[in-house]
Amino acid sequence: MREVDEAVRHDEVGDFARKYGWPLGIAFVLGLAAFGGFLFWQSSSESDLEGQSEQLVQATDELEAGNTDVADDELAGLAQGEGGAAAMATMLRAGIAAERGDAEAAATLYQQISGNGDLPAELRDIATIRAVTAQFDTLDAQEVIDRVGPLAVPDNAFYGSAGELVAHAYLKQNKNAEAGALLVDIAGNDDVPASLRSRARQLAGLLGFDAIESVDDTLAELTGEAGEEPSVELVE
Repeated sequence: MREVDEAVRHDEVGDFARKYGWPLGIAFVLGLAAFGGFLFWQSSSESDLEGQSEQLVQATDELEAGNTDVADDELAGLAQGEGGAAAMATMLRAGIAAERGDAEAAATLYQQISGNGDLPAELRDIATIRAVTAQFDTLDAQEVIDRVGPLAVPDNAFYGSAGELVAHAYLKQNKNAEAGALLVDIAGNDDVPASLRSRARQLAGLLGFDAIESVDDTLAELTGEAGEEPSVELVE
């Protein structure tokens, strides 16, 4: 009986191997190939990211050294790619163009960032603000309001910067009341950088609006004791 059972099992294994051996073998080989391809892709991606990071650091070093032409050339190649490194390279190139006084080129580069839906909203917002800042003198006031007005709300991270632009656009339209009210609100918002609050307070005062809530806090800001936060330099 044992010999018969072994013979039956042997025949069953043989039939299974003949019936499913090739498909299983092919599936196994394909699985190995896919896994090997994934490992190669992962290694290649990490290598590319490291290379992009090194290029970005080198370009930044050139910028700090004042070699803007060299930095711009290095950034131009990096900006042709995709992802965060390409976005940062484009932002830096836009900054270089702005420093050179080429507002149109700067705005075009910033708009590439603001119009890229794959990038984080915060990065697109700051690119929108900087693009409008670069073109402010040539833009219609209403266009300024339409483009950055949605960002000029207290719960937005760039409320102060966007609100300042909107206030200046209101002044272009001779809407001093709207501009003054917005500037007073910016001046009283603790989430806005101190330098921007100070500018808003001064301009509101020139328009006849009192934006000083605390004399002590205002004096501390003016004397540099309030703790300066980083901000985007906008319309002076």
